[in-house]
Amino acid sequence: MVCGAARPSGSGAGCCATGAVRREPRRGPLARVSATLEELGGWPGVLRPLLAGEDLSAAHARAALAEVLDGAATSAQLAAFLVALRAKGETVEEMRGLVEAMRDVAERVELPVGLVAVDTCGSGGAASRRRAAFNVSTIAGFVIAGAGVAVCKHGNRAASSTSGSADLLEAMGMTIDLGPAGVARCVTEAGMGFCFAPRFHPAMRHAGPTRREMGVPTVFNFLGPLTNPAGVRRQVVGVSDPAMAERLVGVLEATGTERALVVFGHDGLDELTTTTTSTVLELHEGGVRVSEVDPLVLGIPRAEAAAIRGGDARANLDLARRVLDGERGAHRDLVLLNAAAGLVAAGVVEDLAAGYEAAVASVDGGAAAQVAERMVVVSRRAATG
Repeated sequence: MVCGAARPSGSGAGCCATGAVRREPRRGPLARVSATLEELGGWPGVLRPLLAGEDLSAAHARAALAEVLDGAATSAQLAAFLVALRAKGETVEEMRGLVEAMRDVAERVELPVGLVAVDTCGSGGAASRRRAAFNVSTIAGFVIAGAGVAVCKHGNRAASSTSGSADLLEAMGMTIDLGPAGVARCVTEAGMGFCFAPRFHPAMRHAGPTRREMGVPTVFNFLGPLTNPAGVRRQVVGVSDPAMAERLVGVLEATGTERALVVFGHDGLDELTTTTTSTVLELHEGGVRVSEVDPLVLGIPRAEAAAIRGGDARANLDLARRVLDGERGAHRDLVLLNAAAGLVAAGVVEDLAAGYEAAVASVDGGAAAQVAERMVVVSRRAATG
């Protein structure tokens, strides 16, 4: 990896109720935050600045999303909020507020004290995935765990792609909707656990219908990697929109992440790619280094876009088995490259070259496949008590 100079991180860059309807004071877990939205002027106090091109404070953004997660916002209010944010461009502070609102009501996974765990959750939404997605980050998780690093992956079913992480893991035979104790057990006993987003963020159901009706990417596409239920501090985040990469790094730092690699391929892939070069923004020790990764430097041949495509969950299950069984080819190369990034984020290797060697050993020695097998067994046991 050829790195640029370090620099400071963290820079950021009617439809509304107007008070005519009286509401009873909230008494649930969001009572304090919902009251804050009223104190800040309600939805008009959020939407008017956005429509004028002005940035919100983290408190405003947090209060607005808290209203949504409490089921108190209308579909019109939520849609207006999401569109106005997207049109203006979300800032680090706004996204930090949204992340805090989601964390306020999420279920938590408690991992053993001192355990360093990695997440490989990406933003999704890459145009290249809409026809034939390959579950790179999920399979890379097995490889990372096979190299001795605990993985607690956050994910969901497919939205814009043909197969999400939950779809692949379910096809493998894993129980995907485990609670906090079950996920923690998978991490400690199998080396990798899976946090099914709807299970740990149930309040997001209030936003689901509006998001589906809108049918376009919103800030929610970028919140998943920022809201891991286990609060992991080491991550690889693939991003579909390069313009969001720097902001994601800023939010990761602002919310306590110790080390992260935010990556995007120059072919539009929301992963490190093997068809061309990729960009990496690495958060480490209070700064961010931006670098360009060329797989040729690591001895990985260029791949054609068609060679790294996947399919539905069943097709990707077959591809995953081939990769984990050691079959050479473009899918293996792509997985190993992204697993290498996870090992860098974990701090167990110095660079992608060393990470790639460790990833190769994890697959060729059978450790990655064993993680996948154990994960299925442990998840089923955890589901039955």
